[in-house]
Amino acid sequence: MSDAPAPFDQVMISRKKPPFPVSSRFHLYLKDYEREQNFQLRYEDLKGWSESITLEDKTGQNTLWDTLIYPLAVRDELDENLKRLYCLLKMAGDLSAVKHLFVERVDFCHFANSQPFRIKIVNQYNDNHDYYYVKQADASRVFGLELEHLLSPNNINFLVQGSTLVEEHIAGIPGDVFLSDYFHRPGLNKVRIAKEFVKFNERCFVRLLGDMRAYNYVMDVTMDFDEEQFRVRSIDFDQQSYEGDIRVYLPQFHKENKPIVDIVWEILTLDTIRQYQVEERVLLARRAKNNWPRINDLLDVMENSVISTPEKIVQLGEGLAHFHKNDDFRSCTSMGELVRRNLETMLDLREVV
Repeated sequence: MSDAPAPFDQVMISRKKPPFPVSSRFHLYLKDYEREQNFQLRYEDLKGWSESITLEDKTGQNTLWDTLIYPLAVRDELDENLKRLYCLLKMAGDLSAVKHLFVERVDFCHFANSQPFRIKIVNQYNDNHDYYYVKQADASRVFGLELEHLLSPNNINFLVQGSTLVEEHIAGIPGDVFLSDYFHRPGLNKVRIAKEFVKFNERCFVRLLGDMRAYNYVMDVTMDFDEEQFRVRSIDFDQQSYEGDIRVYLPQFHKENKPIVDIVWEILTLDTIRQYQVEERVLLARRAKNNWPRINDLLDVMENSVISTPEKIVQLGEGLAHFHKNDDFRSCTSMGELVRRNLETMLDLREVV
């Protein structure tokens, strides 16, 4: 967190970030680390629906998702491939569960950058259900997913083949729903929530993950022996190192997060905020050092990938140079170089570089 409350009305984010293809070098990295897998279904295979129905929530509000209806001629084969893909994602290809799974629903969202399909899978034995997503493989998002897996406290399960990306569902209360429906409930421990938001803010900035407005993260709530624990988890990685404005990478500057930012400044002292920032950087540094060969390989690929524009790279380099009081950021020529230098600077990784 910066040392003063955020000017919520000044941060601008591109309405439509262009997708960037996964390069051949990135595909080799993904194959080396078993993210690249062979599967039959492609993103385009899900486009052949014949009808769609607006999907509403329990209160009758439009969810911005449509439930798709496919012709009978293609439905059986599609369902079989979707079940097999789920087993590949969740069970490393063990198909023993296929016989008792069924596809209850396929939904589509027109409004998200990745235009995702969401598949609802149900276990026939106990009616337990799960979701996963099929999306277009945007390089920005894939870099974001991999950095989240390597640097955050959360494991991320995803697969890529060609231009198709398959992601598991990240469970939690959507941030905007949490702030509107849960945040003002009596007895909620807002100190713990404030602490976790400071840590989340730090994680995003260290690895330059942008656009963490309330609907792009979830609140993971866990019952402890005395009361609830909270963790803020990113669910949208399209804005990994794309924008030039340094404030985009600090969730505290997004007006959608104002209720929780206000609580941070109200109930935490500046010394306490800095304590939580240091705690999070220590944990990030440990993960980085433990995973450094793989992170280094990823950054090598990222440094040679196009995931933003030259103007935004210069702008972010200027912002980081001013923030860190380090002119070296101005010489960076790619977003990957800026991510590497930011990690090295904030996590003191000189001994492993």
